[in-house]
Amino acid sequence: MQTRSKFFDDMSQLMTNAMGVAQGAKAEAETAMKGLVDRWLADRDFVTREEFDAVRAMAVKAREENAALEARLAVLEAKLAEDAPKAAKKKAD
Repeated sequence: MQTRSKFFDDMSQLMTNAMGVAQGAKAEAETAMKGLVDRWLADRDFVTREEFDAVRAMAVKAREENAALEARLAVLEAKLAEDAPKAAKKKAD
């Protein structure tokens, strides 16, 4: 019959605890680094992805509205050009 040695049990427990501490330190280091990078980016006035996407959507909407207004203006100018000779003819009569 084999029995486990208390030494090996203690070493196993020590290694398990050491891994837990290492994982905690890793998570803490990642959080600190993320905070540092976020502060650095904020100090340089970079925009967030959400802000960029919002402005991009506004620009796309503005382009679409401009295209619609250009088409509407072209129709009105064509109608004006068409009505101008008729108005001149009426004035001459």
